[in-house]
Amino acid sequence: QVQLVESGGGLVQPGGSLRLSCAASGIIFSIYDMGWYRQAPGKQRELVARITSGGSTNYVDSVKGRFTISRDNAENTVDLQMNSLKPEDTAVYYCNVNARLNVLTRRDYWGQGTQVTVSS
Repeated sequence: QVQLVESGGGLVQPGGSLRLSCAASGIIFSIYDMGWYRQAPGKQRELVARITSGGSTNYVDSVKGRFTISRDNAENTVDLQMNSLKPEDTAVYYCNVNARLNVLTRRDYWGQGTQVTVSS
């Protein structure tokens, strides 16, 4: 199994910054894409940002230019730097990792979620 531990959420004023971190542990053969999703109250979970093992990234349009995703392949970590935060960024943020455990097992894993609240 793969365990994902997230950190870095909290309360911040509009225009502020937060950095989310996610560390994957367990018996992992390889990790493919890593990403961050979010879910606001009453809304569906949406992809915020994703990064491949080679470093290619994609972002939802609403965060482009404000959020930056990065990963450390040696440490099996993925971070999300969030700048110029807006109230509409308020949500529970989930780390997602696509990992292969062995020749037969490759699947997505999810973190427990971390709350980000942007409010004055």
